[in-house]
Amino acid sequence: MLKGFKEFISRGNVIELAVGVIIGAAFKNIVDALVNGVINPLIAASVGKPDFSKAFIVTFHGTDITFGVLLTAVINFLIMAFALYFFLVLPMNYLAKRTKKSEDEAPKEVSEEVQLLTEIRDALAQGTPRY
Repeated sequence: MLKGFKEFISRGNVIELAVGVIIGAAFKNIVDALVNGVINPLIAASVGKPDFSKAFIVTFHGTDITFGVLLTAVINFLIMAFALYFFLVLPMNYLAKRTKKSEDEAPKEVSEEVQLLTEIRDALAQGTPRY
């Protein structure tokens, strides 16, 4: 049982996942700053409130049900997804495509051994001796 756990921990996927979580936590601070410093003031300028947490309140048997809190959370999630896509995913996909294109365009140098083996293969296919 411990051997299986050791193999699981030593796999690269666990380390990559840990790095992803740490980077995600650091990126969350950037997105929070964007939401709190830019998006919420724009919402406050247009609607009059910085978020919807105090809006859409329904009182049911003396208990407040705040649909605005859910709406604010959904909007914040969409803003975070938007920021992740346009600031991380899209540039990384562009960079990967550009890198792949430059690798495809680069001429591949063939070593002398490969050239000689290719000549031998072609001569054998033709049935003519090389010597």
